[in-house]
Amino acid sequence: MLNLSLPFHNNNRHSAGVSPAQTVVTFTDAAVGGADKKDANVVQVTESSSSGSRTQHYEAEKDDAIRMEKISKNLSASSNGTVREELDLEKSPSADGDAGPPRLKQGLQSRHVQLIALGGAIGTGLLVGTSSTLHTCGPAGLFISYIIISAVIYPIMCALGEMVCFLPGDGSDSAGSSANLVTRYVDASLGFATGWNYYYCYVILVAAECTAASGVVEYWTTSVPKGVWITIFLLVVVLLNFSPVKVYGESEFWFASIKILCIVGLIILSFILFWGGGPKHDRLGFRYWQHPGSFAHHLTGGSLGNFTDIYTGIIKGAFAFILGPELVCMTSAECADQRRNIAKASRRFVWRLIFFYVLGTLAISVIVPYNDPSLVNALAQGKPGAGSSPYVIGIQNAGIKVLPHIINGCILTSAWSAANAFMFASTRSLLTMAQTGQAPKCLGKINRFGVPYVAVGVSFLCSCLAYLNVSSSTADVFNWFSNISTISGFLGWICGCIAYLRFRKAIFYNNMYERLPFKTWGQPYTVWFSLTIVSIITITNGYAIFIPKYWKVADFIAAYITLPIFLVLWLGHKLYTRTWNHWWHSVSEIDVTTGLVEIEEKSRDLEEMRLPPSTFREKFMDALL
Repeated sequence: MLNLSLPFHNNNRHSAGVSPAQTVVTFTDAAVGGADKKDANVVQVTESSSSGSRTQHYEAEKDDAIRMEKISKNLSASSNGTVREELDLEKSPSADGDAGPPRLKQGLQSRHVQLIALGGAIGTGLLVGTSSTLHTCGPAGLFISYIIISAVIYPIMCALGEMVCFLPGDGSDSAGSSANLVTRYVDASLGFATGWNYYYCYVILVAAECTAASGVVEYWTTSVPKGVWITIFLLVVVLLNFSPVKVYGESEFWFASIKILCIVGLIILSFILFWGGGPKHDRLGFRYWQHPGSFAHHLTGGSLGNFTDIYTGIIKGAFAFILGPELVCMTSAECADQRRNIAKASRRFVWRLIFFYVLGTLAISVIVPYNDPSLVNALAQGKPGAGSSPYVIGIQNAGIKVLPHIINGCILTSAWSAANAFMFASTRSLLTMAQTGQAPKCLGKINRFGVPYVAVGVSFLCSCLAYLNVSSSTADVFNWFSNISTISGFLGWICGCIAYLRFRKAIFYNNMYERLPFKTWGQPYTVWFSLTIVSIITITNGYAIFIPKYWKVADFIAAYITLPIFLVLWLGHKLYTRTWNHWWHSVSEIDVTTGLVEIEEKSRDLEEMRLPPSTFREKFMDALL
């Protein structure tokens, strides 16, 4: 056992004439909570001052306790004794005499949260999917459409971040899910429809990314059946999601890091080729913007053709952004120092997403023309992996031979990482619905490691839809499912914006605006902008099929079938619960107080135990992650 008395320097206390508080941190190897807690340590933190004392008990895994003891030893040599590092602790019910059911573990740090979100948001859409958008819309259509999508995504991410930072959950629920936010601030029936809409979208994307990963391997060999690779990728993803959240977070951190390094490298290489630094010393510049041209005019020519290219680019490109904002918020219940880390991730995630997508699409637009024969042939034949990547085609045109295989490996990692993130999101979405009575209660079971194991198992079974791609006759069915998932993401964004507008009204109604820990510029006007644009895109996403020569029944169904399904879920729940006279919570009914005092107290405690980074390394890592 180790007892350590540390002075906490609090300027507010000094200004009030109160002596500094003394904090005693006690570590013990004693087991707590029975057999299922045999590997846990109790950490007792007691703060004493002239006005009294306060004691809190926490439990931590052995590695955490060892890390805390190391921190405390460093503190003994510190001039002010203030904790410099986040403490990854959970309030221990057993230590306070209340065993309670198993809960989600708050094992994710800021770096995990940010890379989980980027890992899901930057999948094969940027590295491979942009080839179709480039060919259809031209370089300017591709580039401008991604700028517009980024402008629409930013307010949505900020809105979700504000809501989740205010009440991030306590580990007993997944409070940051969009379904939970809609249920709390708008209506339970709309939350029910939103939850199942998101769940469908998540599991389909798991299957889609695992299928994409199996296709990437076919770039190297076709001797192994596709079903074998799908099985391997699915099993690895499921095993990682059955692991404690720390293991999952660490794996996703490294998966996503490889992907990000790859994209940064490709952007730099494209810049070099732009100035003629390739083997052929051919200075590309904006040559392909001039010939064959900035726009492909795939529907019609002139100014109207320019507009339709951009609009089609927005619809096609939105798939790459789907569910990115939600992944940050989905981690809130399992994130250490929730308010600080979610706010930090929300601010930085959007700018990084914009950096990768906007610069990434600009890089594509200058190294390969939209009518390149290799690009057209790859799309027509459905070449796998790097075979249809615009980056690879541009690099091959520049005379670089080795990089395509390296890029294919990065694309494989990218698809695998995205599948991993979407599986995590699907299980937490299902867990939330089970905890709020919107799904069978058994799906909400959590084991002693903080893993919702039943939800993981169910999501695994649903993601086996990936096997539809083994046969060419069923692959079209799966592509149909995948196309629908984009519209599901649009509907989720619409509901998230509505939830934020109701949340904001409730905050002002209760005079609590100053208690918001995370505020963003331009609200609520920017959210109204995003809500309007996304609503228009949702309604008109299939506009091209109404041109007679492009009419296909299958395309019409894929574009619009999600809307009646969502309405059936929403109105069906209204009828089942007999709440058709209550369409949304009045402002006075919206609960913005339950759990607020506890989270504010916890945030203050953690803030008192932290100093800003002092060394260059600490400052660099804090700025980076």
